[in-house]
Amino acid sequence: MNQERKGLNTICTHVGEVEDKQFKGATSPLFMSSSYAFQDVDVKRYPRYFNTPNQEALCKKVAALEHVEAGLIFGSGMAAISTSLMAFLKAGDHIVLQNALYGGTFNLVREEFEKFGIEYSFTEGLRPEDFEAKIKDNTKVLYIETPSNPLLRITDLKAITALSKKYSLISMIDNTFASPVNQNPADFGIDIVIHSATKYMGGHSDICAGAVASTEEYIERIFQLAKNFGGSLSDQTVWLLERSMKTMGLRVKAQNKNAQRLAEYLDKHNDISAVYYPGLASHPDHALAKSQMLGFGGMLSFELNEAIDASLFQKSLRLIKPSMSLAGVESTVISPTQTSHALMSADERDRQGIRDGLIRFSVGIEEPEDLIADIEQAIQKIKVQATITTH
Repeated sequence: MNQERKGLNTICTHVGEVEDKQFKGATSPLFMSSSYAFQDVDVKRYPRYFNTPNQEALCKKVAALEHVEAGLIFGSGMAAISTSLMAFLKAGDHIVLQNALYGGTFNLVREEFEKFGIEYSFTEGLRPEDFEAKIKDNTKVLYIETPSNPLLRITDLKAITALSKKYSLISMIDNTFASPVNQNPADFGIDIVIHSATKYMGGHSDICAGAVASTEEYIERIFQLAKNFGGSLSDQTVWLLERSMKTMGLRVKAQNKNAQRLAEYLDKHNDISAVYYPGLASHPDHALAKSQMLGFGGMLSFELNEAIDASLFQKSLRLIKPSMSLAGVESTVISPTQTSHALMSADERDRQGIRDGLIRFSVGIEEPEDLIADIEQAIQKIKVQATITTH
């Protein structure tokens, strides 16, 4: 069957299933073995080689969702990111990364690359000329993240592809915030697509995983390093991830709809000073997002007025959970300065516009009216407390 002709929800539901030949069950059987036969077999299977029955099958689903030839799944998003980067970089090489990145990726580069003799440059902005200005003779990789964490800025996929081809570079993207439901970077020519599968692919805040999708050639190169780094995923988690991905299309589209509604509500709120969501016409990258995304995503960020303490606000919420991760079916909020970007210096955060009052909002699948009511009661509670204190 031609996977490219299947619809999104059909791919989510059926591609990469393991057939239950013995009992004909409706779901993939789970193969928990860590030891397989080596004689008279077509494939010598071993968990660290990413080729157990459940691992191998799920990689096909990842590839089909991102419209590419092959995929790999990892024990975490950072395992996927670090292995992919190191597969294409060696001592003496140089990489250009956009300045707005997930804190874990930023820390990996700043804290580890010098040990391996790898040079790096962060862009000043997200325009194509910002990337081109940092390219050197020894540059090998362009690395982007769009929408970015936590300010939801958008990077031009076509422009990055054009630069990569012009200078014979490998282009990589962290596609976690968008998910394959909302954005397929390979359709725009990006070489390697990376996900923290903990997030929208998992979608239930109960597993940790990573994924990479690309051509067979590039996945083979990543695999050769991955089997030595040992970042494979347990089959129990693989099975749970496949289960979760069956509903990803439905979940993410519901989250898109809710996030748009919440962004519009927050944008008009007198106690909110700024809202960052590419689905708003006021967002600086709205037109670009519209041109390369199928949906604007379930992530947004906002800043409360200075009179509303961000920490007290989160503690006052009753339905929305202050929680470290994102993209689950439940709505969550965090302060990036205390979590995802806490290891960055205050100056580095300030240069990116990540202020102490910024709140990142992962919108879930609840009824939007209930989410709005929760935000309203939290703000009003803080206002009442402030009035009592001043008197």
